[in-house]
Amino acid sequence: MAFNIISFSFIFALFLLLPFSCNSSHKHHKNYHRQHNSSSFDQKNSDHTNGKWILLHKSIGISAMHMQLLHNNKVVIFDRTDFGSSNLSLPHNKCRYNDEAIKVDCTAHSILYNVATNTYRPLTVQTDVWCSSGAVNSNGTLIQTGGYHAGERKIRLFSPCFDEETCDWTELQQNLTVKRWYSTDHILPDGRIMIIGGRNAYSYEFFPSENDVVFHLPFLKETTDPKEENNLYPFLYLLPDGNVYIFANQRSIMLDYAKNKVVREFPVIPGEKRSYPATGSSVMLPMKLVAGDFSPAVEVMVCGGANGGAFLHAAVGGFMPASRTCGRIKITDPDPKWVMEDMPSGRVMLDMLLLPTGDVILLNGASKGTAGWESAIDPVLNPFLYEPGRPDPNERFSVLNPTSIPRMYHSSATLLPDGRILVGGSNPHIRYNFTGVKYPTELSLEAFTPPYLSPHHSNLRPSNTTVEGPVSYGQKFSITFTLGVPQDTKEVMVTMVAPSFTTHSFAMNQRLLILDIVKIQQVSSFDQKITVYAPPSRNIAPPGYYMVFVVHQGVPGHSIWVKME
Repeated sequence: MAFNIISFSFIFALFLLLPFSCNSSHKHHKNYHRQHNSSSFDQKNSDHTNGKWILLHKSIGISAMHMQLLHNNKVVIFDRTDFGSSNLSLPHNKCRYNDEAIKVDCTAHSILYNVATNTYRPLTVQTDVWCSSGAVNSNGTLIQTGGYHAGERKIRLFSPCFDEETCDWTELQQNLTVKRWYSTDHILPDGRIMIIGGRNAYSYEFFPSENDVVFHLPFLKETTDPKEENNLYPFLYLLPDGNVYIFANQRSIMLDYAKNKVVREFPVIPGEKRSYPATGSSVMLPMKLVAGDFSPAVEVMVCGGANGGAFLHAAVGGFMPASRTCGRIKITDPDPKWVMEDMPSGRVMLDMLLLPTGDVILLNGASKGTAGWESAIDPVLNPFLYEPGRPDPNERFSVLNPTSIPRMYHSSATLLPDGRILVGGSNPHIRYNFTGVKYPTELSLEAFTPPYLSPHHSNLRPSNTTVEGPVSYGQKFSITFTLGVPQDTKEVMVTMVAPSFTTHSFAMNQRLLILDIVKIQQVSSFDQKITVYAPPSRNIAPPGYYMVFVVHQGVPGHSIWVKME
């Protein structure tokens, strides 16, 4: 089957040199909210070489607990309905009735954020989406599952649309088989969504499902710590052989989900607990593809977390230091072992995101405590950049410019198509709380510009990127792009990135593929054409939309969306 291509052609280097504000000539839907005064954008960190923070909105009306980027360059953001009223009204006198927090709620608990225009509008969720999970299906629709109380078995859909006035949440009559709160979702090669775990849910199920079958998984109960759990929101990755890798607490397995059989158990990671509420984070490091190879090497990285007992100590005001360690394990090796490294400082409730360059950015979180209400102190404001390909482990981490906004419990982040990181949320309180507390509820939205987007690199940055189709699994396709000045093309890489559903320090469905390059041609003084092989199988690249980046000498251009089906 072929890719469907959506290409965006503009001079990205010019975009980066302009202030990121909304042009008054834009026509905005009447329900869209915008930042009216571009001078109020907080242009932090004048030194671009270590990244730059930009305050996009002082308030979006809700706290960004969950995020999902869609292929129309909009981001669905939501928190929970049982906070009570948010700071954003629903349009057209819409209200929700008989909510457990208030009888009549006429405020929004979800928004749709427009990346291109830096505007947002309210959305309507019917039941509580607190601590829920999600995955985008092969058609680009967000399948969002579970939550709290009335929402704990719900299945909700959000389909991207280019008619700004009509798309909103749809809640299905069909329910999940069991309650899912703090579970993890992942798209599978056949397009189904796997929903695994959750509080007191030692099982997994699928959507869509014809017979509402639930599959019990004792591993999830075995990894539950008394009084603390430390195994919620398990880290989940689809592997090239079609099995899934599951990490919870300190243990991990390979599961043949079709046969409900554990086919491999891996060594226990040394050190601290890694899963909620001793919340660390994880990524599957970039897979480097070679034409015709259906079994690329797979390496998983897990960072941060907290000591056993930290959650109970925090409940009585004792905040234990967060884990400083990261572990890497090559799960495709015959005898895999964890290789441990140290971060620049300890971190709990961190977010780990894969960058278009194949590097990893670690941001958000605290240096003491755990996830939970009022359960952490001492925010870590500096992002860390991790370069997994550097041979010397002592040179892999670097510290980037700090934000001024603590992002504690219930914060989130996601990679944007232009290479920036969208960051929001933080609410370590049972309700919205803005005064008299050390870490007030955060309604702001920021963007972090990594060092590769510095204007100093504009001459290296690819622009005007387009894909020449048709393209099929395992087949060649070509990408044309422009460089700002005539130059030889050196150190070019093409990466494919799946957009993640991010919440509670884990970016579900995140994966980055480094495509195999066939040749590079210079077609004019400024234009280049690069030919690559598409991923060979659905196990390696599940069906759906991906961002494709051309990276030149470590500098990515704006991505283009492609659909694998």
